[in-house]
Amino acid sequence: MKITWLDVSALGETKKATVQEALHARIDGIVASDTADLAPLPPTVRRVLFPRDRPLPEDLSCADIVIVDPAVHGSTAELAAAHDDVEFGRFVEVVDADTLEQACQSARAERWSVLEFKDPTRIPLEIVIAAAAQATGSIITVASDVSQAEILFGVLEHGSDGVLLAPAAVGDATALTRAATSRPSELTLTELRITATEHIGMGERACVDTCAYLRKDEGILVGSHSKGLILCVSETHPLPYMPTRPFRVNAGAIHSYTLSDDERTRYLSELRSGSTVLAVDVKGRTRAVSVGRVKIESRPLLSIDAADAEGRPANLILQDDWHVRVLGPGGAVLNSSELKPGDAVLGYLPSADRHVGYPIDEFCLEQ
Repeated sequence: MKITWLDVSALGETKKATVQEALHARIDGIVASDTADLAPLPPTVRRVLFPRDRPLPEDLSCADIVIVDPAVHGSTAELAAAHDDVEFGRFVEVVDADTLEQACQSARAERWSVLEFKDPTRIPLEIVIAAAAQATGSIITVASDVSQAEILFGVLEHGSDGVLLAPAAVGDATALTRAATSRPSELTLTELRITATEHIGMGERACVDTCAYLRKDEGILVGSHSKGLILCVSETHPLPYMPTRPFRVNAGAIHSYTLSDDERTRYLSELRSGSTVLAVDVKGRTRAVSVGRVKIESRPLLSIDAADAEGRPANLILQDDWHVRVLGPGGAVLNSSELKPGDAVLGYLPSADRHVGYPIDEFCLEQ
């Protein structure tokens, strides 16, 4: 779980409402420069005193954690010896190579390191994360807004352990918690049996080129109907007449649905550079990947019908060619043009109907 701290020090009349929202959203820590803002807080949230360049008060009993600048307040070791009931952490503003080294030292040695980076590049944070890879402390990075927080959570895949955000408006606390708890979901894939295949002539199909390497057991779910999708594999597996393209999925006809990162369906035809699709492996594990390009071209098409053991159907229309493949149980790679009734493929059969891509409980007949 990522750590979320909300800095209410500079808030005016919205402070009370923001704190209440933060408590409701289960923010991990409320940060303030004045102990008076920490005293009323319940024990369900960490009380973090962050005085920056102000002197420390004598009484720290209202704080669970105190973040200090050693140049202003002294070393964390000395402070911890004098206040054994409080955890101390170090603040470093990274503006050059020297302060970057200080940040690395803090991340390796301190229980808490609060880092603020002057420049917009993420390279310094990457260096700190790498330098502290074996450390047990937590890196909390100052974010300017929720969008930046989302990026900080993903730097070097591991990301910053936490984010400190000064909210600009009521609602930011909830958005920050959502960003911190967002994790790839798992889908329950179903074994489907092919019931029929048919050559249906020419049409437009879409190749989805992602900005990520897709694994050999990974692809995207595609189908003619929102309640029946089949797992199409990427061009990760060798082909006799062309190089592998592990970023590409030869997905299907342009009318087809696929899933985006929030399980909303998207038409293949509406995907663009910068869109997001859901990569899914044979165990149902998912991750959001960005689309770099979509190639739409006229090709012969093949219609594939399948159903699960209860008879729930799925249909996939894709390019009628041997090198276009889908995935079967156990990660079996199946050439679509060789599929025949009785063959097993992997699919996903959501129960909800869709309206503009969103799940909705209503009557909807797709055929």
